[in-house]
Amino acid sequence: MPGTIAMLRLMLCLMMLAAPALAQPAWPTRTVALVVPYVPGGPSDILARALAAQMQSAIGQSVVVENRTGANGAIAAQYVARQPADGHVLFVAASGLLTVTPAVNPRIGYDPERDFSPITIAISAPNLMVVNPRIAARTLPEVIAWLRAERGGAAYGSSGVGSSEHLGTVLFLLRAQAEAVHVPYPGGGAAVTDLVSGTLGFSSLNIATVAPHVQGGRLAAIAVGGEARHPLLPEVPTFAEAGMPGFTSGSWHSIVGPRGMDPALAARIHAAVTTSLRAPETGQRLAATGFQIEASTPEALTALIATDLAQWREVVRTAQIVVN
Repeated sequence: MPGTIAMLRLMLCLMMLAAPALAQPAWPTRTVALVVPYVPGGPSDILARALAAQMQSAIGQSVVVENRTGANGAIAAQYVARQPADGHVLFVAASGLLTVTPAVNPRIGYDPERDFSPITIAISAPNLMVVNPRIAARTLPEVIAWLRAERGGAAYGSSGVGSSEHLGTVLFLLRAQAEAVHVPYPGGGAAVTDLVSGTLGFSSLNIATVAPHVQGGRLAAIAVGGEARHPLLPEVPTFAEAGMPGFTSGSWHSIVGPRGMDPALAARIHAAVTTSLRAPETGQRLAATGFQIEASTPEALTALIATDLAQWREVVRTAQIVVN
């Protein structure tokens, strides 16, 4: 009898230990959608398609890219926030959507800190300050001197009001104690067109957008917004090296799910996503466009969202930026 009781107790303990594993939700049971908030061809779309190709092998299920455009990305963000947190709908969310846009417009229709389950910081890319070659300035101090001499008459472009390029330039101007006119565009490519033509004097745009024009001699590079020099243009100094210590400007892209995701499920998705990001094929494909692989922890993404939100809210308050 004592042996039987001991055996029963052992079986009960084993069943209790197995219960959490048995309770874990199955994933994936159907196609996984990577929701991209912009049209095909942009950085978010490039990341999603590179990731989808690798994830299909990693999870043994189809992974599709779903482009949901509108309201500068807010339509897609609101859509993902309303989905079940079962891991079958994931969001390719750029830093602008999670930190810059909410700082500029608190009534955007979603809360970046409460409405999503963080998975990873996927990739990052610095902004690159460039000038039209007709502008005589070739160093950061010369650009600042030129801006001050223009007394607010110089113009710069960005991919839209509230974009990381817009607020990054506003932060630079605050640090430089200079002024300039902001010209928002529907995308960075349109801003580059006017930069090359001379309609704009300078801009700080995603390095992937402007690097080919610097390499082709159509634009002159001044400083890169990362903490280190970039492999695409290793001869270009960082802002710190150029004379503005502590200044960085750029963007990152993350993978998040709807809020309330089971921690065990989030961990499995994180493993699948980061393994796919670190695959050589993914790295080569993304590095060619100027992006660097991050593949961070969920905790790092949570901290980055909070830090960037605080920074951009302060920039918006100081510069009195408003959405019409």
